Amino acid sequence: MAPKIPPFVVVVPARFGSTRLPGKPLLKIDGESMIRRVAERAGLAGAAQVVVATDDDRVARELRGCGDILVCMTREDHASGSDRIAETASNFGWPEDTIVVNLQGDEPFAPAAGIRAVVATLAGDDAPMATLATPITHADEFFDPNIVKVVRASNGRALYFTRSPAPWARDPFAQSRDSLPADVPFLRHIGIYAYRAGFLRRLAALPRTPLERAESLEQLRALEHGYAISVQLTPEPFPPGIDTAEDLVRAERWLASGGR
Repeated sequence: MAPKIPPFVVVVPARFGSTRLPGKPLLKIDGESMIRRVAERAGLAGAAQVVVATDDDRVARELRGCGDILVCMTREDHASGSDRIAETASNFGWPEDTIVVNLQGDEPFAPAAGIRAVVATLAGDDAPMATLATPITHADEFFDPNIVKVVRASNGRALYFTRSPAPWARDPFAQSRDSLPADVPFLRHIGIYAYRAGFLRRLAALPRTPLERAESLEQLRALEHGYAISVQLTPEPFPPGIDTAEDLVRAERWLASGGR
C-alpha cells in the first residue's frame, strides 16, 4: 500500500508565448491539447484542486468545460512558472502551509505516482522545496542542452542544475563521448516542484539571480539564495517534456507505440 500523503494542490503554469515553441499549451498531441493533457494528469494524482495559471484567454477558453479544472488569469510579465504560481496562491488565498505542486505545462505524460512522490518528498524533508529526477542512460540526452541535468549530494539535496553536461566524467570522456560511464550518477531533472505556499511567496519576492538568468532555470534562484532543494528519484519513468518541435514529433511516435 502506498504511504498516505497530505492534501495538496497542483498549479500548471501555462505561458502562451513560449520562445522555442510558440503557442505550446494549445498544440495538439494525438488530437488533444497539451494543456488539457497536463491538467488531467494532475487530477489523476488526487490533487484537492487543479489550477491552470495562464496569461492568455486562448488557454482559458481551451479549458472551459474541462471537469473540475480551474483557471487563474495572471500577469504577462512573470519571469518564471514559480512566480506565476505565487500570484495564483495569493489570488486563491491559500494558507501558508498549503502544499503546492508546480507541474510544468510541457509535461503531458507525467505519471500520477510521480506527482504524489514530489509531495511525499516535501512532506518528509525539512527542505522548503522538492523536485524529482531520473537517471540518464544515453549520451545524446546527456549532451542535449534542452535536457536539464541535476547534480545532487549524498543527502539527496541539489548541488546544481544545468543545461550543460554535468557531472563531467573527465577520464572516460577524454576517450569517447559516444556512451556514458556506468559508475557516474547522471540525472535528468524533471520539471515538477513542490513547496508550501508561504515559501513560494517568499521565493517569488526574491530578486532574480545571475545563474538563474544565465541558465534560464528558475530553481537556481532558490539555490543561489541559500535554500535547499530535496531531489528524489521518480518512482515511475517520466517521458521527456516537450520543449521543441522535435519533441512534439517524438511524443506522437511514443503514443502511437502504445505509450500513455
